[in-house]
Amino acid sequence: MIFHLSIDANDPRHVAGVLAELLGGEALPFPPVSQGSWVAMAGDERASTVEIYPAGTDLVIGEGDSDAIGLPGETGRLTATHFAMATNHTVDQVLAIAAREGWPAKYRKRGGIFGVVEFWIEGTRMIEVLTPEMQRGYLGAMTIANWKAMLAQGALAGA
Repeated sequence: MIFHLSIDANDPRHVAGVLAELLGGEALPFPPVSQGSWVAMAGDERASTVEIYPAGTDLVIGEGDSDAIGLPGETGRLTATHFAMATNHTVDQVLAIAAREGWPAKYRKRGGIFGVVEFWIEGTRMIEVLTPEMQRGYLGAMTIANWKAMLAQGALAGA
């Protein structure tokens, strides 16, 4: 189970607000690791949280017994880092939020197995947003046993 994850963004406060809207939670400042960081908190039973750092922040090992800290680093436009999140919104509502922000978004079916909305934060960071119906498809498909069966059948080649 994942409790939180972190991404970077050009406008952490704004991105946290949009993610909090999708999660049905709140966006709050997150100064412990890096100045200018924000969190989108779902307020659910798992305390699900997305930390958003200023673009180019590098997490580095703290000296001695101190926490990791975020320091400015190289700002990359694209990254393989992404995550899938649940929302109670409909596909149309998720697409409307993306359109309001001017961010690309589209419905996709992953390998013919489950649906997601590709939601591109600031046009550079992809997240996969799953509506309640999509969540059921994902949970039904993404088990260890099902994944092994799909691999054995060659069903995932080029998916």
